[in-house]
Amino acid sequence: MSARENPNVLEHGVLRFLTAGSVDDGKSTLIGRLLYDTKAVLADQLAAVTRTSEQRGQALDLSLLTDGLTAEREQGITIDVAYRYFATALRKFIIADAPGHEQYTRNMVTAASTAHLAVLLVDARHGIVKQTRRHATLAHLLGIPHLVVAVNKMDLVDYREEDYARIVADFRAFAQRTGIDDATVRFVPMSALTGDMVVDRGDQLSWYSGPTLLQVLETAPIGSRTTRASFRFPVQFVARPTDNTARGYLGRVEAGSISVGDAVTVLPSGRTTKIREIRSYDASLPRAQLHDAVTLTLTEEIDVSRGDMIVSAATAPEATRSLSATLCWFDERALDRRRTYLLRHTTREVRARIDRLDHLWNVSTQEEEPAPEALAMNDIGQATILLAQPIVADRYDDNHATGSFILIDEATNGTVAAGMIR
Repeated sequence: MSARENPNVLEHGVLRFLTAGSVDDGKSTLIGRLLYDTKAVLADQLAAVTRTSEQRGQALDLSLLTDGLTAEREQGITIDVAYRYFATALRKFIIADAPGHEQYTRNMVTAASTAHLAVLLVDARHGIVKQTRRHATLAHLLGIPHLVVAVNKMDLVDYREEDYARIVADFRAFAQRTGIDDATVRFVPMSALTGDMVVDRGDQLSWYSGPTLLQVLETAPIGSRTTRASFRFPVQFVARPTDNTARGYLGRVEAGSISVGDAVTVLPSGRTTKIREIRSYDASLPRAQLHDAVTLTLTEEIDVSRGDMIVSAATAPEATRSLSATLCWFDERALDRRRTYLLRHTTREVRARIDRLDHLWNVSTQEEEPAPEALAMNDIGQATILLAQPIVADRYDDNHATGSFILIDEATNGTVAAGMIR
């Protein structure tokens, strides 16, 4: 009996993972295969997919389990990020199926921002292509700690080991140039269409002795560097007091932890006080941990608003009005350094201007290039940003929640870029 079939095996938490790659690499089919072979597909869903496949004169098309938009089904592509859920005896999973088209790279960044692991699909016939390098680079920049290179469609190259070995060598050479740690990368040959090495080992890849894709997913460690970090609590909402309650500050713990009686500082004002009470939706708590959504009340009545941040008084950071950040530009309209944008950081919004572009990252050559006057759609560059009001920020490598932001076009209210503070 395998570990995932053993009901006595303890779960290893919830793994959020992303599937990415170029167009037609088989991302949706892979997710469909995972859902189908782990018995996570409802009977009515399977019946609908079977009918659609028969109407098209095809065998069972598992990609239809994830492509939810009409345009996706008609064109056979993924446009929006599709989220799916399944579980085994070892772990629960949240899957984000990201689009492969270059014009939808912004959707991939959105999905990657919360992922613990990325599954990067590579077509065994085509090997490493530009979009493969783009998605791997973004996964690296976004700090995803685990990368699985799934060499798919091995059935179309007669399951040849030399084709797989060539792709592994090419990716390792690319990873070395990019700064991706080889220890964080796993490689799996497979066929999502036939199921070989996805959930079950199958019969066609006997030369591969490593784990199946599902075994890699079930055992990938999940850790958080923000558990032991200094306390960070962006204020989302201020609850007005009633006759029996003090003013409360609602939000989520984005780093560290806090206990009743701990000294805290409210930024950017710099006022210091102590925690009087920690409330959840139904109880009063002695302590709040990472990612707990709670209401804090303070021992003193001080001015606290949405967008402020409550931090540990012992390790209070300094607020800043200047950022050095990696920008991923999403908008069809190029960056205009003469314009101001709205920068949204945690729950705080301030006006911002791009002071200068320091360099551009060339995805094709994995090299830094002299910065152009502007960033075009899907460009990745290093920029210095000036802010109209201060924010409380951490390095992205230390805390993803307080080290990231988005830029918004005030005229259209559209998100034009995602940023990672360096």
